[in-house]
Amino acid sequence: MACFRVADASEYLAITGWGIDDVKLAKKAWVFVGQQCKKFDITPVNYEFEVHAMSSEKLPFILPAVFTIGPKISDDGSHGASLLLYAKLIAPHDKNSSHVRELVRGVIEGETRVLAASMTMEQIFQGTKSFKQAVFENVQLELNQFGLYIYNANVKQLVDVPGQEYFSYLGQKTQQGAVNQAKVDVAEARMLGAVGAKERDGTTLQKAAEVDAQTKVFRVRQEAIGIKEQAKVEAEVKVFENEREAVVAAAKADLATKKAAWDRQTKVAEVEASKAVAIREAELQMEVEQKNALRLTEKLKAEQLSKATVQYDVQVQDSNAALYSRQKAAEAKLYEQQKAAEARKAQADAQFFEQKLAEDAKLYAKQKEAESLATVGKAKADYVAAMLQALGGNYHALRDFLMIDGGLYQEMARINAGAVSGMQPKISIWTGADGAGAGAGGDVGASSSGGAAMQQVAGVYKMLPPLLSTVHEQTGMLPPAWMGALPKDEAN
Repeated sequence: MACFRVADASEYLAITGWGIDDVKLAKKAWVFVGQQCKKFDITPVNYEFEVHAMSSEKLPFILPAVFTIGPKISDDGSHGASLLLYAKLIAPHDKNSSHVRELVRGVIEGETRVLAASMTMEQIFQGTKSFKQAVFENVQLELNQFGLYIYNANVKQLVDVPGQEYFSYLGQKTQQGAVNQAKVDVAEARMLGAVGAKERDGTTLQKAAEVDAQTKVFRVRQEAIGIKEQAKVEAEVKVFENEREAVVAAAKADLATKKAAWDRQTKVAEVEASKAVAIREAELQMEVEQKNALRLTEKLKAEQLSKATVQYDVQVQDSNAALYSRQKAAEAKLYEQQKAAEARKAQADAQFFEQKLAEDAKLYAKQKEAESLATVGKAKADYVAAMLQALGGNYHALRDFLMIDGGLYQEMARINAGAVSGMQPKISIWTGADGAGAGAGGDVGASSSGGAAMQQVAGVYKMLPPLLSTVHEQTGMLPPAWMGALPKDEAN
């Protein structure tokens, strides 16, 4: 079954197996059947060592160093040949295991000793930075074949091997040199201090005079700038005042114009209002006249229509009475028809229900009959199977037993007896004795073989008449004319 695997930020997936030629590295991938997936960490690890080395003068020393080493990852986060080597050679082991630690220790100690053996102690001590860089480069060349990369290398201060005091004496020498140099530096500092004090006093006076002159010039320049700025501000204020006056005058003119327009609109509105009042009075007067005319018209209508309305109401009442009578008669007839239809429907439902009950009873009887037949058939099948098993699988013995047990032979005898019970069979028996006797009394001089043949032919001829007579009696068939004819009394 396939599964989807995802590595952490500091991990990679190493996938091998089906469909992969070598090793596939990925941060996330599907792992299918026939493949193996293993996570490995790419976090750098610190390895701290004390390398015992010897200079070209055969002076032993200890080089404490701390290396931060891990798999090499490119800047864009992609993996290359180095990470593939690391996955194959180092990832199967724990980074903190003795195997990996001894591997790194061996590379660092070997390269450090080789490099230290080619340098003097003074060169190593004075050129610590260059020595560190050389160790770094040489060790990195060896670690490349394992896919490892040195992220940081910190070489501490060189230390004497127990029993050796080279670095101690070298430190004392350096210390004394530093003390002597300090004394010289103090004397030079005192001399420079006295000379510097005088130089500072003169420089102070020069700088003070220069500052006073620059201050006066700056003051005059600032005063001129202030006068210019004041004049500029006054001019701007005057321009602003003129602009404000122009805006005020324009606003006043606009206000006067609007006042005149408003007065004109007011007078027009007053005239329109007075005229509108007169028009409205005329309209109201006209409406009053129209209402009076309508009132008189309605009065006349009421007088003329009252009689017609009364007569119409009477006729409507009569028509309604007749209509009501017809409606009631129709409703009664409809009610009778509905009741008759309901009665017929109820009778049909009752008949249908009776038929349904009868059909259900027949169906139930058929079902029970079928169930009983199925039960009987199953019992018979079980009985036959048991009998066949008891008879040892002999089918013929089972058949004979079933025929005897079922009375089949007795039934066959009864049927055969019944078939011939009303029959009156007529049996004709004939022999060739007379013919033989007749033949014996014939010609004595004939040969014996000729006499026997003639006797047989005579016997056949003697057999034909009774045979034909028996066939006619039992089947009613007459022999053909060429063979002979029966006596008339037998034929009839």
